[in-house]
Order: sequence, then structure tokens, then C-alpha cells
Amino acid sequence: MAFSSSPHHLGNPSTNFTKGKMTIPSKDLDIVWGGDDRYWTIPNDMNSAAHLHQVSWLEVTASVRGTNPSKNYDVGFRVSVTPDAFGWSNYPVYIMVKRGKEGKFAWKKFFLNTNETNKPFEITGRLIKAEKPLEDSSDDQRVYFGLYEVWSGKWKGGLKIHHAFITESP
Repeated sequence: MAFSSSPHHLGNPSTNFTKGKMTIPSKDLDIVWGGDDRYWTIPNDMNSAAHLHQVSWLEVTASVRGTNPSKNYDVGFRVSVTPDAFGWSNYPVYIMVKRGKEGKFAWKKFFLNTNETNKPFEITGRLIKAEKPLEDSSDDQRVYFGLYEVWSGKWKGGLKIHHAFITESP
């Protein structure tokens, strides 16, 4: 078992948005229980997927600085399920996204199709432009988002996260 001072994997917190579609490698994501190889395998390189073995608490997050509060953004994850995936059939995953630490989450629910194995697909959510600037305008330029299934308390596994992404949208 890999030793870490934290049971969680901490990714790269200094990601700055670039124009177009920006991808965030799975190794740069924050993954709850990702520091324990009984639960996750986190890649060392930029092109490999993080592999969920088993957890009862799925929380994979990222944040991006330098976004424009007057623009809309699509965020999401490119994922796939393995042939031995379990625990997903009755419980949805959620993509949640917000602007700034104090912003309110927008969310979207997805059910993973465990019959389509080893075929990567994207699940997305949308952040609508800020109706009014946040009080701390520097925080207004940071987008926080994540992939969650924390409510069922059921064990689940067999998910691969290839990368996260954020795209400026119309």
C-alpha cells in the first residue's frame, strides 16, 4: 500500500483557464480517498486515467482560476466503466459547479451505463454567467466543480476518470 500523509489525493490547485476547451489530467484532480491504493490508482503521467477500485464516497474535484464572470462555462469529466463495475445501477452521480467559494452550486444528475464498458464518454454540467459579481471579485474568477456520489453510502467501483474539462460556451 502506498503511504501518504493524507488519505486523499491532492491535485494541482494552481490551474489557470486557457481559451477554448481546457483539459485537466486525472492526476491533477483532488480525489477523496485517492491517496490510498486500496481505493484508487492515481496515474503518475498526464495521459492515463485514475481508476476507482471501490469507495462508498465518490468525490473528485477541481478548480480553475482566470474565468470570466460574464461568460458561461461547460465543465465535466471524461469517464468510462470497467467490465467489473458495481454499485452504479440505482444511484446517480452528480456534476456540481459554482463560481467562487461562496457561490451556489448548479448540478446535473447522471446514471452511468454499466453495459457500455471501456468506452469513454463525457458527462457535463453548465455554469451560467454571474448575475451579479461576488463581493470578492478575485474569487469571482474561480470556477469550482466536481463529480459526486456521496449520498447513498453504498460501495461502488470500476470507474475510470480520464480527465476533467472546462469549456467557454455561448
